Amino acid sequence: MIKVKKRKILLLPGDGIGPEVIKEVKKIIEWFNKNRSLDFEVDQDLVGGAAYDKFKTPITDEVFFKALECEAVILGAVGGPKWDNLDFSKKPERALLKLRKELKLFANLRPAICFKQLVDASSLKPEIVSGLDIMIVRELTGGIYFGEPRGIKLINNGERKGINTHTYTSTEIERVAKVAFELAKKRNNKVTSCEKSNVMEAGQLWKEEVQALHKKDYKDINLEHMLADNCAMQLLRNPKQFDVIVTDNLFGDILSDEAAMLTGSLGLLPSASLGAKDKDGNLRSMYEPVHGSAPDIAGKGIANPIATILSFSMALKYSLNLDKESIELDNAVQKVLDDGLRTKDIISKGKKEVSTSTMGDAIIAYLQK
Repeated sequence: MIKVKKRKILLLPGDGIGPEVIKEVKKIIEWFNKNRSLDFEVDQDLVGGAAYDKFKTPITDEVFFKALECEAVILGAVGGPKWDNLDFSKKPERALLKLRKELKLFANLRPAICFKQLVDASSLKPEIVSGLDIMIVRELTGGIYFGEPRGIKLINNGERKGINTHTYTSTEIERVAKVAFELAKKRNNKVTSCEKSNVMEAGQLWKEEVQALHKKDYKDINLEHMLADNCAMQLLRNPKQFDVIVTDNLFGDILSDEAAMLTGSLGLLPSASLGAKDKDGNLRSMYEPVHGSAPDIAGKGIANPIATILSFSMALKYSLNLDKESIELDNAVQKVLDDGLRTKDIISKGKKEVSTSTMGDAIIAYLQK
């Protein structure tokens, strides 16, 4: 078998359960290297609270430059109560924001899929969530999380004022909307654009720019506009009306977490953060599970690695152009769930509870078959 060109993957386990779930991804990467001659070059380093503890910064310049030079970054999770009292600029989460901003990862793809084996794990009725398959496209480098001015300042009589600025340009809106329309072409041909155009000028601009792009290049796609608060309600009332949802940084953060819980567990859902393609067709990217660092269960060997494993599957598809291997990995996850294997977060009557490492080994066993 002909070996393909070496591609660099940077693993950043981070904090809490991050190292445990990344360990399972590393095992899968090693399996692909050995059995599919993919020859990935894997590096691993510190980020978040783990980096702060050693270097007094949530991400070192060395790690940042490693991220610049690799085909894909796979992140575990960052943060936890241990670092709550740090200065804002030193908090573990600042590493995430730096990577997203400096790597220009403007489009965050968060699928919300209700696995048929886990319909009963959702808090909604089975008929509401069965067959659910939504893709949320969140703008990731603009909006209120990055807008200036920002900060906390003293005003009159000892009062303090917190300031965050919500701002978007036409270019920022158009490029993320284009990602959403292109994804819809490969799915069910429908995009729902969400904003608060009724009370926010930036929301009004968002609506106008998405509409203009639709009229110019994507007339064959079914486009609807929806206020973000209504979208939150509709996700609970009738989630299967949606195909691709595109929205800004703040609303995307909230709506994608809500959509994730429709599926029954944050431990099942991956995400991809993508930049623009360069002249050679390559793009910078970072992949991470939707769940957080879950410090309350860290070190117990009970974390669900599926979201992180599926994040690597997204990397195979979007960054490494290995659709076949991505499908192969997705199918292995499905087979393990068919077998009734469950980590603690998704256990139900009649199913077998397994550890983090056992779940990873079971997925590899199906890849082997």
